[in-house]
Amino acid sequence: MIIVDDHSEDATPALALGAMRSFCVADRAILVHAASLQPGWTGKLWALQQGIERAEPFRPEYFLLTDADVIHAPDTLRRLVSRAESQQLDLASLMVLLHAGTFPERLLIPPFLYFFLKLYPPKWIADRKARTAGAAGGCILVRKAALERMGGISAIHQEVIDDCALARAVKRSGGAIWMGMTRKSVSLRSYKTFGEIRDLIARTAFTQLHYSVVALLGTLTGMTLTYLVPVALTFHPKSLVWRISLASWALMTLTYLPTVRLYRLSPLWAPLLPLAAAFYSFATFLSALRYWMGRGGQWKGRAQAPRGT
Repeated sequence: MIIVDDHSEDATPALALGAMRSFCVADRAILVHAASLQPGWTGKLWALQQGIERAEPFRPEYFLLTDADVIHAPDTLRRLVSRAESQQLDLASLMVLLHAGTFPERLLIPPFLYFFLKLYPPKWIADRKARTAGAAGGCILVRKAALERMGGISAIHQEVIDDCALARAVKRSGGAIWMGMTRKSVSLRSYKTFGEIRDLIARTAFTQLHYSVVALLGTLTGMTLTYLVPVALTFHPKSLVWRISLASWALMTLTYLPTVRLYRLSPLWAPLLPLAAAFYSFATFLSALRYWMGRGGQWKGRAQAPRGT
């Protein structure tokens, strides 16, 4: 187990060493202090590169890339390796269950999964003929041979959406990929305020649109027509208009309901999807605004997608 301390400003190294000793795994865990960030690299990918380089002497067949704030089920690694071996996969990823305890989280975190799966349908990801490639950075199992074939982490060193970039690079180089969901592995990261979730979305939203103004306008228009207009027209005086609008609202609620149930929340949260869509639209516009101001892709105080890159 390689633990990479990416220039933390708290007690992360001491806590990591303490955990290694308390669980008696000091002989099977290595703490790596990442070197200074190199020009052109994004922060997380540079940290991953440090860990992968340190693991090279062990000649691994796979790397399990995971975040420090994820608690995995005891059988997660075995199941991922079993799937990779049986299906001859080069990359297997799990979307862990995100924290949804506070009011902002219950309103906005399930929609994060809902919108993500609309962008990256798992069936399309697994289809070797489809161009769609996606992964969830909190839990990625990748073959060492696949990493080498794509040119290593350095081949995607500038990417802000690093998990999907890795999946795309593996798939483009001829690899087979898969992404699933689990309730057994959970993220401990809590977003207590609307501002924290806003920044989570704004960090990568405009990057997802390839920094295109046309794509931004199309996305905002599409979100408005799909999720906001039906709600507004539900109160229209003409019966035909409000009935069609109410039916549209009901349909979007039904499509969202499985995601709400995955998080074991009350079904009453499902009709609030349009409210979440309005918030995501605002955060997407903010993402573009920050990019134009040279503060795009904020992560650990770094602007990873400054204007002009």
